[in-house]
Amino acid sequence: MGFLSAVADRFGIWPEEKSSWGNWERFLEYTRLLNPWVPDNLINIVGSIATLAEILLAIFLIIGFKTSLSAMLSGFLLLIFGLAMTFTIGIKAPLDYSVFSAAAAGFGLSLIKEKYLEIDILMSR
Repeated sequence: MGFLSAVADRFGIWPEEKSSWGNWERFLEYTRLLNPWVPDNLINIVGSIATLAEILLAIFLIIGFKTSLSAMLSGFLLLIFGLAMTFTIGIKAPLDYSVFSAAAAGFGLSLIKEKYLEIDILMSR
């Protein structure tokens, strides 16, 4: 749900007083800040790819599609976000937003085999 909340923020769905970006342009400014080596004409593409990845991974995790793979990819995406934040604006931001903890949770979930998840679901009925 964290991915979908962040996506909602960049599209202005959250109220302004609750949002980090509030609109796509401010999100792209932040994307530019975290990716200073990316040419300005490619920032929209980088932001769009990140947004699409967040939407797809959130949906896949919610519906249980390829859970292990989706969780691992989520962990890598969050780790990339956390490292980019650390190297450009410092360690405080990714720690405040628990980015590394969320990445670790994604990696942890990826280790749970889908067979065991299916067995648990069947046994809970």
